[in-house]
Amino acid sequence: MLDRLTRVPVDTFLLALLAVVTVAALFPATGTAADVLDVATKVAIALLFLLYGARLSPTEALHGLKHWRLHLLVLAATFVVFPILGLAAHALVPSVLTPGLYTGVLFLCLVPSTVQSSIAFTSIAHGNVPAAIVSASLSNILGVFLTPLLVVLLMHTTGAPRIGGSAVLDIVLQLLLPFVAGQLLRPWLAGWVHRHAFVTKAFDRGSILLVVYTAFSMSMAANIWSSVRPLQVVAVAGVCTALLAIMLGFTVEVSRLARLNRADAVVVLFCGSKKSLASGLPMALVFFGTGAVGLIMLPLMLFHQIQLFVCAIIASRMSRTVPAA
Repeated sequence: MLDRLTRVPVDTFLLALLAVVTVAALFPATGTAADVLDVATKVAIALLFLLYGARLSPTEALHGLKHWRLHLLVLAATFVVFPILGLAAHALVPSVLTPGLYTGVLFLCLVPSTVQSSIAFTSIAHGNVPAAIVSASLSNILGVFLTPLLVVLLMHTTGAPRIGGSAVLDIVLQLLLPFVAGQLLRPWLAGWVHRHAFVTKAFDRGSILLVVYTAFSMSMAANIWSSVRPLQVVAVAGVCTALLAIMLGFTVEVSRLARLNRADAVVVLFCGSKKSLASGLPMALVFFGTGAVGLIMLPLMLFHQIQLFVCAIIASRMSRTVPAA
């Protein structure tokens, strides 16, 4: 039996994720350390997109912009299918979810898709990275307008939502500008990047680990886990897992029906099934205020952690089915 266990392949990336969660639970970043971590994460993400820009030819980037069917599928999954599932989850009140927790579940269904982790997972799984950059960025830019609209239409909030252009500016500065810079510097960097492919891979996975540690530290520092009973946390985790499973199945099936190739289907899978904690938290603070936001953020916190673990496993396994470019 022991000999069989030693032959079971171990996913080192999953072990790294578990280790990061453990460290974040025991030693969450707070105060100055949290501020430094936030800056480090933004710098790492900017460098990641600089490398993407240097690695991808302008022809490939233009090709990513032309995938209108793919982008429509991702946007439909994020802002149509997810909200429908969120409304359907009301049937779980009060048997499974309390009214407050249901508000959080519905809210998570209205926020945009993730950006850095969606693109990083797409890269790990050898998907269409240029299309993923466009699709994930478009989801967040439109989400600045669509999420408040959906909140007003589908939820009861006090006061009018106040959303400025800072989210769009962050996307431009952290993602699009470094990517364009990488494109401009491609004649000098492309050869080095292709000779040292491990650098891009390290940034892919390192950015995911930074996001996990930052998100889990945030939840520990905010005492999210002490505000509800353990059975309620389990119930919300079960609902979040079901939502993710449904969306993973939906994105796979809709890609098959649309006859997308493997690289494009990977984009729909990872960009269409995920939700952004980074975008959701500031929006929730505006909509609900600091008093109620903790409980409302719990479902998104849990969904964020679950999607990172599940998608890390999926991306790692898919990376072994196609040779790296």
